[in-house]
Amino acid sequence: MTDPETLDVTIVDGYVDEPAHFGVPPYVSTYPRYAAGALVDAGVPREQITYHTIDELREENRYWRDVEDADLLVYVGGMTVPGKYVGGTPAEPDEVRKLAWTANGTSLMGGPVRFGVGEANEGASETARDDLDFDFLAMADVEAAVSDLVGSGLEGFNDRYRSVEEETRWARAGAFVVEQHPNHPDYLICELETSRGCPYRCSFCTEPMYGDPDFRPPESVVDEVDALSDHGVGHFRLGRQADILAYGGDGEAPNPDALRKLYGGIREVAPDLETLHLDNMNPITVVKWPEKAREGIRIIAEHNTPGDTAAFGLESADPNVMSDNNLNVTADQCFEAVKIVNEVAGWRPGGDADTAPNFGDDAARRLPKLLPGINLVHGLKGETKETFEHNKRFLQRVYDEGLMLRRVNIRQVMAFEGTDMADTGAEIARDHKKLFKQYKREVREEIDNPMLQRVAPPGTVLPDVHLEYHQDGKTFGRQLGTYPLLVGIPGERDLGRTIDVAVTDHGYRSVTGVPYPLDLNSASMAELATLPGVGKSRAGDILVGRPYQTVGEVGDDLAKFATAQSPEGAD
Repeated sequence: MTDPETLDVTIVDGYVDEPAHFGVPPYVSTYPRYAAGALVDAGVPREQITYHTIDELREENRYWRDVEDADLLVYVGGMTVPGKYVGGTPAEPDEVRKLAWTANGTSLMGGPVRFGVGEANEGASETARDDLDFDFLAMADVEAAVSDLVGSGLEGFNDRYRSVEEETRWARAGAFVVEQHPNHPDYLICELETSRGCPYRCSFCTEPMYGDPDFRPPESVVDEVDALSDHGVGHFRLGRQADILAYGGDGEAPNPDALRKLYGGIREVAPDLETLHLDNMNPITVVKWPEKAREGIRIIAEHNTPGDTAAFGLESADPNVMSDNNLNVTADQCFEAVKIVNEVAGWRPGGDADTAPNFGDDAARRLPKLLPGINLVHGLKGETKETFEHNKRFLQRVYDEGLMLRRVNIRQVMAFEGTDMADTGAEIARDHKKLFKQYKREVREEIDNPMLQRVAPPGTVLPDVHLEYHQDGKTFGRQLGTYPLLVGIPGERDLGRTIDVAVTDHGYRSVTGVPYPLDLNSASMAELATLPGVGKSRAGDILVGRPYQTVGEVGDDLAKFATAQSPEGAD
């Protein structure tokens, strides 16, 4: 029997994207952390556990030796919702097979990949279960499989789900592995699990396969945050749950006391955290229990960091699609939930919470504390051309009523075995592909752009924007958090740095900005021309007129963007 103390283990993170779990960089999911904790708990020394992302393997051939030489290879990955990603590229099926073929030791695969694999990670597609040539496929919790496989001497395991006690131990014991992530420590946000499962049964969703909601006690989550903080993590998202408002309750109704213990506990053990965001909030919870929901949302907005987003799963504003797919919220109910979140949490730091939602010329210059985001899924049963009009009317109503949405997520369905959509497949999505593209473009132009101007008007300050890549003479970056804005800055700056940015202009889902505050005495022509009301001609005049002692010498309209620092060498 293989002694755990002699094992060399390599964990490869192929990234995950589930309805209630995200792990594409700069996010790291719970799976590799819990798997590492299970290994340590089973007796494998920390120093014999190696962690790599799939992007590291693409960029450095030498890392494949860790796959080849490991006694045990653990692969975690799987996409059950399609998306577009900036920080990393999820593993494709052929790459996962290559991992299995390269490994000389025992190979184990787990995570949402167990629900099925398509030809590529994209919408309008069907999937099938496939072991991708691994020795073992964990059909329940991969971390439990890891524990039991090591305990058996690599002989085998029975599929099972881990207990809360195991999760609490493994979350703390595996926190160390984040130090091996290439984004650690400055550009890494840890996904935190508060619960799994869902009481509702939408036709396309894989989350109900985890059963009814099962909540971790606050002290378990807080202990994990404490451990991750000890390993240099300052950014967290409560993303692994179907509905944050239902946390600690009966699975449906809000429990403000549990949220107070959760958020208050996190702030106590990590008082210097830089990001505390969430993901999913069910709009039906908000409208069925409005007073409890308001209290829960107020608690979240009191403890979180600005720019937070509560993803609302409307899925479709078409009543026929709602009925055919067992969706749980109507368009009118979702609108009411949007309104409540705006009223309770749509205030900005430095602004007046009593007058939320805050926007307009008098609003404070930060992103709102918490806004709804809308998820729309296309290709569902019963979808017709009228479905697209229903959705556009809903979004227009939100805008016309003076409310704010942080983002609108539009995607086409992926059909997985075990869901009701498996019978329908991707046929409707494929048939409506051309209509879908036209509709998506219209939403971006007619809703996203004006909504973004309302949420982040010119002069809005975005602290700590991480510079990620260059394109077309610009540098692009994002803050850490839930659905962060992509920011384009004139010029090619050193990557990997963090700067504060003031918003100057808007795209559909991104903004243009300049370093904040922009020094008029050293700013480039391109930076000056980006400022609202400046343009190339005035920017040239500003350059010629240097140096300045005050911004007022150029114009009071630039006061919210710029400063005038004394030139080097001046008295």
